[in-house]
Formats: sequence, structure tokens, C-alpha cells
Amino acid sequence: MRLSGAAVGIGWRQPHYAELLERRPALGFLEVHAENFFADGGASLAVLDAAREHYPISLHGVGLGLGSDAGLDPWHLDRLARLCERVQPALVSEHACFSRVAGGHAADLLPLPRTRAALTRLADQVDELQQRLQRQVLVENISAYVAWEQDELSEPAFFAELARRTGCGLLLDVNNLVVNARNLTGCSPDEAALAAMAWVDQLPAGLVHEIHLAGYTEQTGLLIDDHATRVRHEVWRVYEHALARLGPVPSLLEWDTDIPLLDVLLDEAEQARRLLVDLQDCV
Repeated sequence: MRLSGAAVGIGWRQPHYAELLERRPALGFLEVHAENFFADGGASLAVLDAAREHYPISLHGVGLGLGSDAGLDPWHLDRLARLCERVQPALVSEHACFSRVAGGHAADLLPLPRTRAALTRLADQVDELQQRLQRQVLVENISAYVAWEQDELSEPAFFAELARRTGCGLLLDVNNLVVNARNLTGCSPDEAALAAMAWVDQLPAGLVHEIHLAGYTEQTGLLIDDHATRVRHEVWRVYEHALARLGPVPSLLEWDTDIPLLDVLLDEAEQARRLLVDLQDCV
């Protein structure tokens, strides 16, 4: 099933499983973390099967570590392929990060150096994943709290070249753009929004196939990408700019920590939907 550019969804988490299935709010799609459904059966898969009767499903992976030197975990890859075969998702996505090393797995999404060598490794493993799943995969830009001195490419150029080599798409997380701009440069929210807009302006047409929206928590001198709050004003500004630059793109509200009432997520999704409708009315 292919999503329309005006589709708006929410990240569907366990506290809202039953209520959402009972209420069936008007949403364009649901996104779940793929790893939560790797079991061969049980309650989780039954819930996901029930949801896909009413909504397109997006499978968002958080554990494959597409840029890891250790390569892709065959067990993980097999489980993801089995889940895709069962669910027939509208979208499948993962992150441009590393998380696996020989003999271990980091419980985080760690930033890749934007070198040509790292790009080649990432591209090879995106190719491996797409061939295994027999479908296009979207790769997400991550939040990062450090930068690599070895960087050779800008982040937009890195993703553009990845897509050129592999045919993958970009899952554009606009919250991560703002978080990174502020953490890595110490700039103000307004300056971060402008930097994020300039980032978006460097992307080639047709690269972005989904947008993520989320909130961050501000600590002393650091922003934490914890998906624990409503979307911030400056992130909405970047989202509006991205829509104007890229056109309508399926958009998703993520909320993973301190999960609120379902109506709070639906209210955030409605704000994104209104912005998409306004864009289409202007076209």
C-alpha cells in the first residue's frame, strides 16, 4: 500500500494499543518499532494484525545499525524480513548510524563519520537490506551530540549520494536537525531553525519520503532528543519550510518517553495535517 503525501500518522506505542483500536481515529498510518514484533506469535503480533486491518503500517527499525563495521546481524535481518512479509508495510525505515561492534551491541544510535569510506560501507549495507526485503528502505538522519573531525561531506550531500548509489529514500527528522544545530553550535532556537532550513534546501527533489516530528528536552547546555514533549515552535517552523520546499510528504508524530494521553498525540497530528492541507490549498 502506498501512502499519499497528505498522510499523517503517529508512533503507536503499547499504552495506546487498546484505546486506538477501540476508537479508530482518522489517521493516515501507524508507525511501530519493528523489533517489538519479532516474536513468532503472541499478543503483540495479534495487536499489530488487528491494526493493519484499519491502517497502513510503517515499520521503523531502531537496532540494525546500518553503518556498523561489524555488518548486519543475520538474525535481525531475517526477523525483519519475516515481519515485512507478514505485515506488508507501506514504509520500512532505519537509521544512518552504527550500533554493532564485534562481540557487542550499543544501546544507542551512534553517529557515523561522514567520510567516503563510511558512506561506502553504509551504502553496501543499505543495498544488502533492500535486496533482502525486496523493497526500498528509508534511512533517517539521527540526532548527534558529538561531531567527527574526519567528516568529508556535508550531511545533505552524504544522504544525496547514499540515495544515488542505492535508490533508498530519506526519512527526514526535522527535530533532529534543530537539536543538532543547537547542540553542536550553541546557537539560539531561531538560529537553529534557520540552519535546519538551509540543511533542507540542500536536498535534491524526490529524496524525502517521510518526515518525523518530535519534541526534545532541554537540560543545562544540552538538548536531549527524547521524544518526551510536544513539538517545539522552531521545529514546526522547519516542518513548514520543508513542506514548502519538498511538497506534501507523509508525516509522523513520535512520542516515546513520558507518553501522554492519546488525545495529545492526535492533537499534534492534527496540527501537522492542517499544515499539509494549507500547503495543498496554496498549490
